[in-house]
Amino acid sequence: MAQTNVLLFGGSGQFGTEFQRLAPSDWRIVAPDWSELDIADPAAVARILALGPWALVINAAAYTEVDRAEREIGEAWRANALGPAMLAEASARAGVPIIHLSTDYVFDGIKDGAYCEYDAVAPLGVYGASKEGGEQAIRTGNPRHIILRTAWLVSPHGKNFIKTILRLAAERPLLRVVDDQRGSPTSAADLAATVTAIGQRLMTDPAASTGTYHFVNGGEATWFELARAVLDRAAARGRKVPPIEAIPSREYPTPAKRPANSRLSTSKLQRDFDIIPRLWRQAIEEIVDELVPSQAEQKVE
Repeated sequence: MAQTNVLLFGGSGQFGTEFQRLAPSDWRIVAPDWSELDIADPAAVARILALGPWALVINAAAYTEVDRAEREIGEAWRANALGPAMLAEASARAGVPIIHLSTDYVFDGIKDGAYCEYDAVAPLGVYGASKEGGEQAIRTGNPRHIILRTAWLVSPHGKNFIKTILRLAAERPLLRVVDDQRGSPTSAADLAATVTAIGQRLMTDPAASTGTYHFVNGGEATWFELARAVLDRAAARGRKVPPIEAIPSREYPTPAKRPANSRLSTSKLQRDFDIIPRLWRQAIEEIVDELVPSQAEQKVE
């Protein structure tokens, strides 16, 4: 069976881990580690593109330390803007489509409803600004591109909100969680399945839609509501959990300002690719179930 060669940057993160786990069996995924290849190095990017032929390039590599970016401005811009510029240029030269992952942080969060792709960007900090710079680099560097914005990514892997809540629940007698920032929790596995579907279209249909899209799981929540759902599911599986208290953002100050509204509309994605996200609660329960063995499962072990 012929293999489809896919070049993935950012393979060790939440998305990258799930993408490699769920990718079709006839896809050969090559995912160089960041320590092996600097995407902001044009010579290094050119060398790996020359090892093709590649059917698709996916960029999930990013500087994601939102608060630290406020003081490590150069590093954030190098990874989030210069790197995508190098990938866009090299992939376009090779005639390969590219899918680039971006973020809700390109918006300021003051809109009442869910953000659409055509809404004006207005990042609040260095991280969001550098990611918006990366979007511009992809948009202008390779005409066959998909920029896929997502938000509140969670999974059983790496660092994320669900794992933090479960860890703190085992350490503290009370949890206090922000309740005035609203978004759509998103499963990294569901994002990986979406990128796979879009990638398949790009590779097989020269007329496939391109441009900027949003993907998040269905529904919305505050961080407090998400934490409550996580703890409720953990409790249902036999884990002892502490009480939880809702607090305003002002009681949890951070170096970088977060958008109060991170909701993203997925209607354009549904229209052009027929991808309908499932509800976030179902996705989150699956993740908690993987992280918290039930009492019956513990007995079997």
